[in-house]
Amino acid sequence: MQKTDGVAVRQPKSKKTFADKVGLTRRLRVGTVLIIVVVIAAASFIGGTRIDSIVAYFHNPQNAGQPDKLDLSSLQQVYNEFRTNYDGTYDASKLVDGAKKGLIQAAGDPYTVYFTADEAKQFNDDLQGKFSGIGAEIGTKDSNIIVVSTLDDSPARKTGLLTDDIIAKVNDEDTTNWTIDQTVSKIRGDKGTTVKLTVVRGGRDLKEFSIVRDDIVNPSVSSQILDGNIGYMRISRFAEDTTALSAKAADNFKSHNVKGVILDLRGDGGGYITAAQNVASLWLATGQDVVQERTGSIVQETLKSQGDAPLKGVPTIVLVDGGSASASEIVSGALQDHKAAQLVGTKTFGKGSAQKLLDLPFGGQLKVTTEKWYTPNGRNINKEGLVPDIEIKPSAEDITSGNDVQKAKAVELLNK
Repeated sequence: MQKTDGVAVRQPKSKKTFADKVGLTRRLRVGTVLIIVVVIAAASFIGGTRIDSIVAYFHNPQNAGQPDKLDLSSLQQVYNEFRTNYDGTYDASKLVDGAKKGLIQAAGDPYTVYFTADEAKQFNDDLQGKFSGIGAEIGTKDSNIIVVSTLDDSPARKTGLLTDDIIAKVNDEDTTNWTIDQTVSKIRGDKGTTVKLTVVRGGRDLKEFSIVRDDIVNPSVSSQILDGNIGYMRISRFAEDTTALSAKAADNFKSHNVKGVILDLRGDGGGYITAAQNVASLWLATGQDVVQERTGSIVQETLKSQGDAPLKGVPTIVLVDGGSASASEIVSGALQDHKAAQLVGTKTFGKGSAQKLLDLPFGGQLKVTTEKWYTPNGRNINKEGLVPDIEIKPSAEDITSGNDVQKAKAVELLNK
């Protein structure tokens, strides 16, 4: 397993810049899937997000019988007793935020969440891959914490960290028996602060680096052409840059006349629905169903493929695992249903609902489930996930040694 000190998770792994002007009623279809601590930040991975320029608040007919206003007098009574009897100091604003969180959490939906203003900013930044950190991906190999790669122009690369450097100490603390999460929690930090890393290079040379953390922008898409003329596209999240970057990669594959494509969605917790629609459109002819959204039995919208489908007909393998969720599952399900690709890996996460993100007047945000989504063949995969066409589960030894058996299987299939 590998984790970047950005939001992305690389296999063996939220939004103030929008152009809409709907103010406090801006809506974004979202869905928190996983919360993963990474070196730069505690990243809330989201799935199924799409801007809706709608001013009127959505009213779900299933809640027609619920009261317009809640009687919160009992809550005030609880506070009065607390204030009178509590032996200690407290922050009243934190109590109010806690009450808001508890109110929404009591609905029982893990994807419906109240964010404070600070949490909302973090949530919005995470999807775009904007963080403060050193700009390095770390992983495990032979029971050691290692540097997997460094991002372009990152502090890690400028300071001289190299792939396969073993991270022996962080701020003079020994990393022996540390998990990746423990390691990244020590390395991450605010812009302008310094972290000291002691690394072992080449199995013997001990080196120390003092790295000043900085703002990092981590692109959501990376690509390359593998040996054998196979295109490889890795999407770590479905963000604002995903459509342009994936289209650029597809055009490059087409210009090289690749014989096959590997689309790696492992560990991708999702993102914008429109980005998922556009990625699926790289393989699907214009007008084919990508995803249908329903509230109860009412169809709200059916998103269809668009564009010239540069990869239509190119043999394609989609790599998936238990971290592939929501927008990743939308793309995977659409390509699987239309037989445009085979899925290889393990069963996906299973998030078949969509959320909207609502700005609130006091600076917080409410992320609320509004509908379920279905694949072109009418499948809702909530809590079930997508079953790959070919199941390949890496062993503990594969993970420790960095042997990517799923990617190797994809290459094997495309070479047949």
